[in-house]
Amino acid sequence: MRVGIIGAGGVGVELVNYLLTLGSTSEIVLVNRNQEKAQGEVADFSFVESFTYARNTHLHSGDYVDCAHCDVIVVTAGITLKEGQSRDELLGENAALIQKIIRELYMYAPQAIVIMVTNPVDVLTHIAYKEGLYPKERLISAGTLVDTARFMKIVSKKVGIDPKNINGYILGEHGKESTLPWSICNICGLDVDTFCELNGLALLDRAQIYQDVINAGFEVFKHKGNTNHSTAASVFRIIRAIANDEHSVLPLGVYLQGEYGLTDVVLNVPVVVTRKGATKILNYKLLPEELEALHVSAKNMQALARTVL
Repeated sequence: MRVGIIGAGGVGVELVNYLLTLGSTSEIVLVNRNQEKAQGEVADFSFVESFTYARNTHLHSGDYVDCAHCDVIVVTAGITLKEGQSRDELLGENAALIQKIIRELYMYAPQAIVIMVTNPVDVLTHIAYKEGLYPKERLISAGTLVDTARFMKIVSKKVGIDPKNINGYILGEHGKESTLPWSICNICGLDVDTFCELNGLALLDRAQIYQDVINAGFEVFKHKGNTNHSTAASVFRIIRAIANDEHSVLPLGVYLQGEYGLTDVVLNVPVVVTRKGATKILNYKLLPEELEALHVSAKNMQALARTVL
């Protein structure tokens, strides 16, 4: 597996760390507008090999042409969130950059799977898709996978169960208009209320949990200025699913063409992730109010996309 990373900021560098220490990547190419920064990161990481027992990886800095043989390319480059800004406010500054990046990547790596991370990630994935270059199964928004991880952890603390036994998805957009369909959530195979009732636990405050999920990223940002650890971990999870041809189901942003009654929008829904990308969109029977929330999220994404397209 060869991975290209566009952008040597907090998420890009943290992703390199995951790939070097936990992955089985044969090559990583780190591309950054400030080439000296990328070279410095590569030099620093070169000494990590002395302490790790994972597969030795050829890590180097480069340019888009050096991504020619990459299987997966992760785009993290762009203007980052500043205190007081919303993700949507980044759109104008990052849209033109993403269009340029996606054209450059396609010139050298048309066969790659591209994972978008730059915010507002779902709208920017839509803008990249509209360039008409990469097919929808190979142009993916990392979107709400990190939000789903936050949901799992928040619920796990409430019920005293490992977060990996909490099942559910945050869907819609990666942002304030995301949605949490409780009807498809469960704890250890039991619906949430039944699990709590059978195990002597108070019923979960669903509205508060959803609000805690929405606020989680902003709380971390308030303290340290970014959310690089969890975001990079979520991207690493996607790459691992691709590399191992897992057929795992993850909530990712893909271009919809009729699924859930939605079209011409990139939205996070459960998809099957294989060696070829997001190869299948799964259908769930959502409650009417849950489906309506998904449609509200879609309208917000479409309105934002229209300001640029």
